[in-house]
Amino acid sequence: MESFGTRLKREREQRKITLDDIAVSTKIGTRFLAAIEEDRFDQLPGGIFNKGFIRAYARHLGMDENQAIADFVAATEPSLPEPQPEDTPVLAALAEAVPETQRKSRGDGGIPWGIIAIVLLVLACGFAVWGFYTRDKSPSPSVVAPGPGRPDASSLSGQKDAPRSAAESAAPKPTVATSQPNSPEPEPGNRESATSTPPAQPATDAGLFHVLIKARQDSWVAITADGKQIIQDTLAAPTEQSIAARDQIVIKTGNVGALDISFNGKKLASQGDYNQVKTLTFDPNGLRR
Repeated sequence: MESFGTRLKREREQRKITLDDIAVSTKIGTRFLAAIEEDRFDQLPGGIFNKGFIRAYARHLGMDENQAIADFVAATEPSLPEPQPEDTPVLAALAEAVPETQRKSRGDGGIPWGIIAIVLLVLACGFAVWGFYTRDKSPSPSVVAPGPGRPDASSLSGQKDAPRSAAESAAPKPTVATSQPNSPEPEPGNRESATSTPPAQPATDAGLFHVLIKARQDSWVAITADGKQIIQDTLAAPTEQSIAARDQIVIKTGNVGALDISFNGKKLASQGDYNQVKTLTFDPNGLRR
């Protein structure tokens, strides 16, 4: 049975497409494409980049992208360990549960082999189901609606962070915003006219820092702001992406040399070479080193 990489290579050669053609179209290095076709998955960047590479490869060949990713996951995940029988006391208890007359009638020394086989089969099924549902699953926070005798989120926020104002605690944290200058406070004589004009920037922008990304070439990026995923796709040139956060922004890219990055309006120096895979982490103080 041919491997996952061999099957992709055969599909590519049938369509008379070279690795260089795919690299130019998808912006994925040829060494990564060759590693996929040779089943050397340990040489890939890992995580979401691997699935992104497979999706882009299959899209260029006109294959089913979801099926290609499913085949890749099946080829890279380790096989489940064979279930081991439980301790001897469990088998002994099952043996004692069989009436003495039935054990003697079998002439097998009283060991209920049929029941033991059923138990082992149930254990094997249990291990298989457990492995299936725990594979590639991350816990997600649950939201509980406030009810009688159950405090709501605003009251808990007030208890844990007393110095913060009530308006700031209740306001949601925006994930994407553009940088705007703060509006000056109106003078007392013009306070009535100022209230009729909408403010230039919402008050919830206080405490945010901003990162601006501009792609000079198509680049695969995955961006999260304060733990919330903003984008996970190819950023086509010359697209710009603005991100705002209070605590942390994480940018993963497979072509860091093709990105122009600014922090709070100040352009940063180049963070690497073309087709270089890199992860950049920002906090309110700037880029972490």
